[in-house]
Amino acid sequence: MTDTPTACLFCAIADGRLPTHLVHQDEEIMAFMDIQPIRPGHTLIIPRAHHAYFEDLPPATAARIVDLGQRLAREMKRIWQVPRVAFAFTGIDVAHTHAHVFPMVEVTDVLSKRQIAEPDITVRPMPRAEPAELAGIAARLADAVRQG
Repeated sequence: MTDTPTACLFCAIADGRLPTHLVHQDEEIMAFMDIQPIRPGHTLIIPRAHHAYFEDLPPATAARIVDLGQRLAREMKRIWQVPRVAFAFTGIDVAHTHAHVFPMVEVTDVLSKRQIAEPDITVRPMPRAEPAELAGIAARLADAVRQG
């Protein structure tokens, strides 16, 4: 896990040092496609400033992230015709606060190992999505959020 801005993957994306499939950006936050999506449309929202942990976020920044997450959720429901959209702040893979927003097709799209009865399970990383697919979805979501 990275824990300093100089080594942080998401800081590099926020600074424009790494490419991404952008959905939204403003002076404080940005949203882009997860390259290993749980479902098509899986979007990450980050603060541009480095905050390693959710509880370190200034309340106003957290509110902006939640607001964008709600706007994305409404569009994801419409686009993918799903009854619910998942939203979760995490920091598991990258120690830079980020929210995951994705259409939920099955209740197991968000699951804790504690909910599974079998003692041994294998959790695998999701496969990388094709860049062209991510670019198309990012453009569709970006347009929907701008218009919505």
